[in-house]
Amino acid sequence: MEPLASRIRPKKFSNIYGQDHLIGTNGPIFRMVKNNKLQSLVLYGEPGIGKTTLAIVIANELNRPYQLFNASNDNKATLKEIIDNHSDSILIIDEIHRMKKDIQDYLLPHLEDGSITIIGLTTINPYHSLNPPVRSRTLIYRLKPLQYQDLEKIFYDGLEHLESHHKFSNDAKKYLISCANGDVRSLLNYLEATVNTIDTEQVSLDDVQRTIQIASVSIDKDGENYYDTLSGLQKSIRGSDVNAALHYLARLLMADDLLPLIRRLYAICYEDIGLANPGLGPKVHAACEIALDLGMPEAKLPLSVIVIDLALSPKSNSAYLAVSKAIEDVEKGKT
Repeated sequence: MEPLASRIRPKKFSNIYGQDHLIGTNGPIFRMVKNNKLQSLVLYGEPGIGKTTLAIVIANELNRPYQLFNASNDNKATLKEIIDNHSDSILIIDEIHRMKKDIQDYLLPHLEDGSITIIGLTTINPYHSLNPPVRSRTLIYRLKPLQYQDLEKIFYDGLEHLESHHKFSNDAKKYLISCANGDVRSLLNYLEATVNTIDTEQVSLDDVQRTIQIASVSIDKDGENYYDTLSGLQKSIRGSDVNAALHYLARLLMADDLLPLIRRLYAICYEDIGLANPGLGPKVHAACEIALDLGMPEAKLPLSVIVIDLALSPKSNSAYLAVSKAIEDVEKGKT
């Protein structure tokens, strides 16, 4: 059977929750569609937030066909076939940040002359991940994380579509929504699984926990919240808050990708600690090298020690400020 998330996928702007800054009556995408003046776009945001859905709805609202292209799996021949035979279609490019160079080189002239309109989709901030030639030819918009009230509406929409007579306790509903971590697909999958497995009309917190059996805290290394968590780690260390720093470290370790975490620890050492403790750099390097040698889960041991050391160390950003000022002077042409 088709998953619930696909069965109730929105068909028009008015069915989409939580993106009024883009598709409200004064939103830029709404205005483009209303005036039939769609430009090529890149939409970015958390997994499961509705990027693909919004792209398809844009095509539906314009009464235009669309073609789907996955930058990770599809090749140049597929792209050429779409452009040659479906130039009137909107080209929806999933994982656009993974687009290979030969595909970009083929696509760029068509973007330049307007012979194809694309909507690129990515979980990673395109200002960090997308090549400048593509960025300069598209408008970039971020989909905001869905608020609890938006997810609650989706929960009830799903329950209604399932024609379910189940009645969730408030705790059960809140737990199910929180476990989805803002991902609409996960929310609806959990809801459908619960309805399909619980025979009693009343659904308790224990019922939901037995059904979905997952940790309520998760982090996606390609998602925007990963970079927010890295930022939280740095701010906690900067503020000498050991407990908060260890909390953010624990969340980052759950993503099971050490390299971005290690790069951030190096940056923290020289940006926030700097000249207040210049001997700390080699210690950070040694701890990070040991973490890489150990791998997960043992990597948490040297990393936790060095995070505590960074948090407790005296702080100075004087070197960072000085070199930033020097770069600014050079950019202004000062000699």
